Amino acid sequence: MSHHHGGTSAPTLPDAARVALVGSPNAGKTTLFNGLTGLRAKTGNYPGVTVSRYEGRVETPAGPVVVEDLPGTYSLDPISPDEEIVAQVLDEADELAGLVVVVDATNLRRGLGLVSQVQQAGLPTVVVLTFVDELLRRGGRVDPERLSRALGVRVLPVVAGERRGVEALREVLAAPSSWPAPPVLPPTEPEEVIGWTQSILHASHFAHPDPDSRTGRLDGVLLHPVWGTLVFFGTMFAFFQTIFVVAAPLQGLIEQAFAWLGELARSSIPVPWLGRFVADALLAGVGGVLVFLPQIALLFVLISLLEGSGYLSRAAYLMDRVMASAGLEGRAFVALLSSMACAIPGIMATRTLPSAKDRLATMMAAPLMTCSARLPVYVLLIGMVVPADVRWGPVGAQGLIMFGLYLLGAASAMTSAWFWKRIVGRSGIGLPFYMEMPSYRLPRLRTVLISVWDACKAFLRKVTSVILLTTVLLWALLNLPLRGEAELIEAGVNPADGVAVTAYTLDHSAAAAVGRAIGPVFEPLGFDWRVNVGVISSLAAREVFVSTMGQVASASDPENPAAALEAMTHSDGPRAGEKVFTPPTIAALLVFFVYAMQCMSTLAVMRRETGTWRWPLIAFAHLGVIAWLMAFLAHTIVGVLA
Repeated sequence: MSHHHGGTSAPTLPDAARVALVGSPNAGKTTLFNGLTGLRAKTGNYPGVTVSRYEGRVETPAGPVVVEDLPGTYSLDPISPDEEIVAQVLDEADELAGLVVVVDATNLRRGLGLVSQVQQAGLPTVVVLTFVDELLRRGGRVDPERLSRALGVRVLPVVAGERRGVEALREVLAAPSSWPAPPVLPPTEPEEVIGWTQSILHASHFAHPDPDSRTGRLDGVLLHPVWGTLVFFGTMFAFFQTIFVVAAPLQGLIEQAFAWLGELARSSIPVPWLGRFVADALLAGVGGVLVFLPQIALLFVLISLLEGSGYLSRAAYLMDRVMASAGLEGRAFVALLSSMACAIPGIMATRTLPSAKDRLATMMAAPLMTCSARLPVYVLLIGMVVPADVRWGPVGAQGLIMFGLYLLGAASAMTSAWFWKRIVGRSGIGLPFYMEMPSYRLPRLRTVLISVWDACKAFLRKVTSVILLTTVLLWALLNLPLRGEAELIEAGVNPADGVAVTAYTLDHSAAAAVGRAIGPVFEPLGFDWRVNVGVISSLAAREVFVSTMGQVASASDPENPAAALEAMTHSDGPRAGEKVFTPPTIAALLVFFVYAMQCMSTLAVMRRETGTWRWPLIAFAHLGVIAWLMAFLAHTIVGVLA
């Protein structure tokens, strides 16, 4: 049982004790939360992962307790919206029974500064020491019992990823009211806090760990301005090559399975229109999107491996100079990087930025980062113009084009951020960029699997909700009104010819009327009315474009929809009889989807974060215009070269 929210709200269990987890980024707080609650909360090795509050139910010997995972913060003197959430919760702490402060044992000195501030709330407190195993491995030491006596509160060493100490903490959570409170609150003046911290370290027999030699050697290469940048781009390049190569066999199996199911539905359902509905709307539409599930899963496997290893924070550091060219700081890269999975968490991650103007500029740029929802569209279109076996040496052409599209999106996002930063103006005093570099660690298999499962579950939820609903609606628009035998004969169509009947029905459907109505807008890009319908339907979710094309193709050639799509021709107009999906048109579509704001959920989140519809509408309008212009440019250039 869980509840995810931003700001303050009522407890999940009104009668249960409520405890909050407080800690700095990378201290292992969210991993501990997952271990206690079993929830699938997001974890990572860079600041800004937890941009909202998460709460979950923990079963203890004395009954359930509500534990809330607050955003990571280094201090209770907030400089960003997510840190303000922590300060607000502790300022209004009447509903809290206690606090659990999570401290990285390898950075105990810094963690004690946060402990001193948290204890000012006057609530029962427990300090949890994480990464004690790493502290010992690197030659450091600390005595938890002595630390407990020095602080006057309970101290528990925990290795959350291995569940060491988690059960002991679960037992402690049973009775927050019994937790001891320090006899004397820590000082508040900075100079006195330094002296207090030093005395605590001395009393606990703390010895600083040696620098991580492995991390130091790797950082010598990976943080180098030249070699590190080359490694970064090489990693991203291999990333997209892997997505195509590894996922292809599984994708083929799913295609075969849905083609078989579609044929089975047509042959076994006695009512013709119902058989077409099941085969073309449900199976072809939804199956046309589900076929990309292996690539979505692989995308998140790779992201989780890079994130869990600690490499992504290095990527943010390397990109600081690039972000500075756009007038932003390295922290903005974290938000833009999150947008590669989905623009929604990327926009939410802007809460970590201290400057309101930086947040707005980053929000306007985030939709241009290529998200996972574009992946099915790109794979479909790239596969139509470039065969899978085309290679340039050891490099697959499909993966190279995909890599180029991601680079185009990233470069456009940076340009957009630069533009909007100058439109909205610079903030007053700039804060220095800082980013903690965690030690390199082997990603935990459980964490990777959870991340992939969450991504796949979210994708399947979208497929079975928004995409399914939109697919059914599209089928209705493509097939209604139903045509009687007399009308077909009068139109010169043989009622016994299923393909001819389908073609006539599609060409005279309500969707065709809509597609033709907006035809003058997209005709310069080479789109026909069916592509226009796909573009309009993708406003619900980008993946719906694929399901729309899948419905059209399956209706034309149920046995080989891919071939039907490639052979599709313009049914009317000056291009009647010409192929629709020519290289110029495919190039225009690819570029259009790079730039267009094709997700209403993103607009809704932008509205929530900015508090007004002004900026979401501006984003939708200006990205639509840019998408059309860039698509026209791509269509023209490829048309000349082809």
